[in-house]
Amino acid sequence: MILTDKQILAEIEKGTILVEPFNRDCLGTNSYDVHLGRHLATYKDEVLDARKHNEIEVFDIPEEGFVLQPGMLYLGVTLEYTETHAHVPFLEGKSSVGRLGIDIHATAGKGDVGFCNTWTLEISVSMPVRVYHGMPIGQLIYFEVKGGIENYYNTKANAKYNHRTITPVESMMWKNVW
Repeated sequence: MILTDKQILAEIEKGTILVEPFNRDCLGTNSYDVHLGRHLATYKDEVLDARKHNEIEVFDIPEEGFVLQPGMLYLGVTLEYTETHAHVPFLEGKSSVGRLGIDIHATAGKGDVGFCNTWTLEISVSMPVRVYHGMPIGQLIYFEVKGGIENYYNTKANAKYNHRTITPVESMMWKNVW
């Protein structure tokens, strides 16, 4: 079941959901709008290797915006830091963003219970489009969890994305044992 606006506010009051900064105007009927942070990144190498650490180059979005190009993968970050201690958070693009041809995630739209961080966005576009720091980029939807939890994400020894950051984070696939 998806949390409604009243339920999201109640969970914020209880401390099981945290959004920083929080703006009441960003709360929808059953979601919370998040915004594009100041930083974007691209991978340094043209060919990525799933078994190696692929380094990124981080840069700031200038005040006049930045034009994203098709055929490129950009890593972005949400302006908002979030914590979700009792629900499964999903990040989806806003319809207005999708209508500009912007996809904000390739596969990683679901967070885990215990996820505490900004959200790295996997941004691609179908045509050139100018984006701006602080623009609405997505919406968080919270799902109820049925049953007890043994391993919260923020306490897992092998969780790769627990380090709090305001910049996009590259793939940590190379840390997996396979």
